[in-house]
Parts: sequence; C-alpha cells; structure tokens
Amino acid sequence: MNTPPSEHGADHDVQALRSTVQLLQDELTQSNQEIAALALELEQGIDELKRSNQALLAEIEERRKAERERQHLHQALRLAYEELRQSQERLVQQERLRALGQMASGIAHDINNAISPIALYTASLLEHDSTLSQRAREYMTIIQRAIEDVAATVARMREFYRPRESTLQLAPVELNEVVEQVVALTRARWSDLPQQRGVVVHVRTELTSKLPAIMGVGSEIRDALTNLVFNAVDAMPQGGTLTLRTAARANSVSRSDSTAAEHVLVEVRDTGNGMDEVTRRRCLEPFYTTKGERGTGLGLAMVYGMARRHSAELEIESAPNAGTAVRLIFPLSSPADGEREQHVADAPARAMRLLLVDDDPLLIRSLRDALEADGHEVVTADGGQRGIDTFTAALRAGRPFDLVITDLGMPYVDGRKVSAAIKALAPPTPIVLLTGWGRHMPLEGEPAPQVDYILSKPPKLAELRQTLAECASKRG
Repeated sequence: MNTPPSEHGADHDVQALRSTVQLLQDELTQSNQEIAALALELEQGIDELKRSNQALLAEIEERRKAERERQHLHQALRLAYEELRQSQERLVQQERLRALGQMASGIAHDINNAISPIALYTASLLEHDSTLSQRAREYMTIIQRAIEDVAATVARMREFYRPRESTLQLAPVELNEVVEQVVALTRARWSDLPQQRGVVVHVRTELTSKLPAIMGVGSEIRDALTNLVFNAVDAMPQGGTLTLRTAARANSVSRSDSTAAEHVLVEVRDTGNGMDEVTRRRCLEPFYTTKGERGTGLGLAMVYGMARRHSAELEIESAPNAGTAVRLIFPLSSPADGEREQHVADAPARAMRLLLVDDDPLLIRSLRDALEADGHEVVTADGGQRGIDTFTAALRAGRPFDLVITDLGMPYVDGRKVSAAIKALAPPTPIVLLTGWGRHMPLEGEPAPQVDYILSKPPKLAELRQTLAECASKRG
C-alpha cells in the first residue's frame, strides 16, 4: 500500500528539522568549546597581567627605594662637601695666618731693637728724674704705653696664628676699664677727624656694673677693640652711632647676673654700611679688605688671633645697610687658671758683674746705662764671638761674670752659640737671652738654647730686675 503524499512530506520536514537541530547543537558545542578556550586564555591573560602588575609594583618600589637612597647619599654628599669646604677655608686661613706670622718675624727683630733704647730711657727717666713736670711725666707715660703696644703688636704679628700657650702672661683684666681707655684713645678717629668733614659719629657706652674680671692680656684686648672701633668708624662715612657694650652671660643664656655668669662679652656695634654674606665670611682672612688702598686687611685677622689665644668666641652679625655687630665672648676663670702672679722686684738686685752681648750699639748703650744706674758692673761685647772671647778672658783672669745677657739674633755667632759656649766653660753661669722674636722657644725646627731665662725685646726694667734678683737669690 502506497504512503500518502502528505505523510511523505512530513517525514522529510522532520528529518530536515533534525538535521538543523543537530547542526545547531554542533555549532553550539563548538561555540562552547571556543568560549571555554577564550575563558582559559582570558584567565591566563589575567594571571599574566597580575604577575606583570606585581613585577611592576616591585620595580616601582625598588625605584622608590633607590631614589630614597640616592637622596640620602646626595644629602650625605652635600654635608660632606660643606664640611670639606669649611675645613679647607679654616686650613687656608690658618696657612695665611702662618705665612703672615713668618713674614712678620723677619722684621720683628729690627723693630724691637729700634724701640728698645726708647723703652729703657723712658722707664729710666720716669723712675729717676725728679725734675720732670707733671705734663712731661704724663707724656712720658703715654710714650711708654705706646712702646708697649708697638712691641705687643709686633709680637702678635708673628704669633697670632698660634693657640694660647702656657707662656702667655695672663693677668686680671677689667673690660669696662679697657673699653673706657679705647674710647679715650680713639677719640681723634671717631670725633675730631670726622668733624673736619662735617660728619658726626655718636659714641655710646653701655657698661654692665660689677662686671667680673677675666684673665687675659690687657694690651692685646685693647688693641683688638681699637681695631674694631676703627673699622666701625670707617663703615659710617656719613656718620652714625657707635655703641660699645659689656655684659655677663650665663651658659648659653644672656643675663646680667654677674654672680651666675660663665662668660663676659664686649660688643662693638655700628649703624654703618654693613657686609654682605660673602664679605662677612671672608672678613677674617688676612689681607682681605674692602677699603681699597686705605686698608691692610689685618685688623680683623688680629682680632681673630687675640680671640683664639684667649679661648674666646668671636661673633659677627652684619647685613647690607643694617650695620655690623662684633662680639668677643671671654670665658671666666680664676687667677689660678692663668699664669702665676708675677711678683716684680721694685728695687734693683744686689750689685752684680754682668756681661752684655749684642750687635746693636744703641741697645748696648741704653741697657748698660740702665743696669749701671742700678749699681751693676757692666762689660759689653759687640757680637757673639767677641762675647765668648770676653767671657773666656775674664774666666782665665779670675774675674768671672755673675750673669750673661745675650741677644738671640746676631750675625755669624748668634745667642744660641754664645750660650752653648758659656755653659761649656762655666755651667753654673746664668744666661739671660734677649729676643725680638718673642718668648716662644725653641722656634719651629730649631734646638732649644742653653739659657736660664728668656726676655722679650724691648726689655722692661721691672722684668730685668726681677730676673737679676732671682739669679742673685739662687747664687746666694
């Protein structure tokens, strides 16, 4: 029996539908597989991205760490460079100071020899000449002080780069008195000379009462303050106010209670031109000056040297058109911390037979006159070799000398050779060495001389008498 046409068509449609469904299922399966593959690939991509992000974060952290280390090293390098710069500046300044001292030592001997007769005759006239008028005596006293200041200045020109040494002759110094002396001594510079140009400089002093005394060298401090006053006046060409102030200072706290003070300061302040930062940093260098041909560049260098020798601090505040303030801050110390008090012999020592050796005829004559006025028998010798010959001849003749005074700097045979020869001939003979190069012996790179006493030129009668008295007491 034949199938009806309508049933045959329906079977065909069902078969076609099944094929279509199967095809769709196959495509869906393939799509699912592709989606699964894409999902796996996406997951792998995400994992890779996570690893990349982690690596990037780690690299960023490393770079941050490296940047911090670089900044730290840069800061350390900057600090090291600043310390090196400051050290180099200090070294250069010290070398300049040393060079200045060595240069000055070449002329110190001649200057001290030249002023020695003036010092000796001035002291002798003040002591022995009762006919001097009061005015003449005042003038002679001023001359004597000027000679002492010249001698101190010459000595410091060689030695101001040194730190304070045990041979520095310390004594109590009243800063208020020194300030008043400086104001009086510099009056012509801040009053008379400016007024000739119609310029007025007002000077004020603000001195703390009952200020403790410091241990120091009065002439050096006075000289330093004089330099500061001169600088202040030069900084006020159109006039202004110059203030000198003293105060007591406790540890790191300024106060006027002198009983609790640990430091004493003196300040010189002006209302002048002031200094910029470059000038302020360089102002202590020797030979550095902003005054042109009028300046030597030594004033503040000398002040710096004085401060170092006194273990004092030097503070400088300045700004352009705002004036300058310079403070010297001295530590307080008891007299026991300084040199022992010098008990100077007022009266001449007992008469002695002395040999005086020097190559300067004026110094020989003035020193001989001063010693003979004290009753001593003085024999002179011109030069080192003649001094040795004179001593040898006197020893052989049975008329030995009680003491020998010899100059240090002499041609051919200097004071060292003289002292060595005399000590070899008669070891107990005291030898006094006169030197224009100061008391610091031995000098650098030189052997110590065989001497008992060292006195600086120009010789002072009081020191000389004290030395002779000590020698006489030791010899009985």
